[in-house]
Amino acid sequence: MSEVDFKQVIADAGIPTTEAGLKAAWEKEVEAQGAKVANTSSYSPFWRVMTALVTKPVLWLLDFLCLTVLPNFFVKTAVDAWLDMLAWAVNVERKGATKARGTLLFTRATPDGVMELEKGIVVQSAAINGNVYQLTTTAAATFQRGQLQLEVPVEATEAGSGYNLAPGYYAILPIPVPGIVQVVNRDGWLESPGADSEPNDQLRLRVRNQFSAVNQWHTDAVYRAMISAFPGVRPDGVYFEHGAPRGPGSANAYVLFDAGVPADSYLEQINAHIRDHGNHGHGDDLLAMVMPEVPVVLLFNVWPRANLTPAQVIDLQSEIELFVRAAFRESTPRDYQPTLTYPQSRFSFSRLTEELHGQFPGIESLRITPMVDIVSALSIPRIDKLTVLMK
Repeated sequence: MSEVDFKQVIADAGIPTTEAGLKAAWEKEVEAQGAKVANTSSYSPFWRVMTALVTKPVLWLLDFLCLTVLPNFFVKTAVDAWLDMLAWAVNVERKGATKARGTLLFTRATPDGVMELEKGIVVQSAAINGNVYQLTTTAAATFQRGQLQLEVPVEATEAGSGYNLAPGYYAILPIPVPGIVQVVNRDGWLESPGADSEPNDQLRLRVRNQFSAVNQWHTDAVYRAMISAFPGVRPDGVYFEHGAPRGPGSANAYVLFDAGVPADSYLEQINAHIRDHGNHGHGDDLLAMVMPEVPVVLLFNVWPRANLTPAQVIDLQSEIELFVRAAFRESTPRDYQPTLTYPQSRFSFSRLTEELHGQFPGIESLRITPMVDIVSALSIPRIDKLTVLMK
């Protein structure tokens, strides 16, 4: 139900919800009690007092009831602390924010001798939408003689999903370390992704799922509840493959993450929870895996508007690439929100074209090759090569 629907429910019950309706109700009640009021105009001192002392407070209460109380009685429309209470009723709690953890690759100038790296070295990204993300080394590390590169464990300075940056973004030492010439986050650097406090829409999905899992027999709903309880896993990002893929009693749970998140060790935690700690049904053999990826090669031919300067054309080319990568679930320095790719669905390039035109007025025309929708089964398309050519 929307907010307007709740007000309509109140109105349908015969309760006035407007100032004019309340005034008419007061006049009717005054007449019913036998009182005689000659001046009932809006300028009447009597009705002005009635409006100030009765009508406006009633309107305040009605607005609070229709816009806050009633919507928060239902999982579909409840938000924040109200939704937390409804979740608590079915033994579900909102997932808190977590810090990203992983490793960075440090490279020193020469492989001679032993070199110590102290704990607490800060590595940061360039400014992204005005934000600079920082990681801190969590343990001391030592370059052995002849060793030029060393992987060092790190943790984000603050909690949040914004720290789950793509490879190559963490490359700045704000305080130089003597002897270190380069530091970078490589492919698969994340061991445990950072996560924001669980948003209302995801908590809502887990609460709905809990109604299916209430019997605690090991159905899909129960396994989805277990897996989505881990930070960084969306309840609508768990897909099951039945049909005994590894023999009787077996099934696969494919977990969908954004590109590059997380490392395999994160799934090991999920599988250990289910398989090694006894959280599975009798005879069940459930294995959680990363959603299989299908590489795609894309070519965008773009005709910019004639009034754009060369610098604007270059900027437009860069922004189009970031927008497309965001659609394919890659982390980018922008907060673009295109239609995302999903398993078991069709990714429409005509819709992507429409969204690009809506986002960038500087596009006169564009053509995508291949212009064939991506129809995914239990897989997620990932960009293998993306080229944006400005005509």
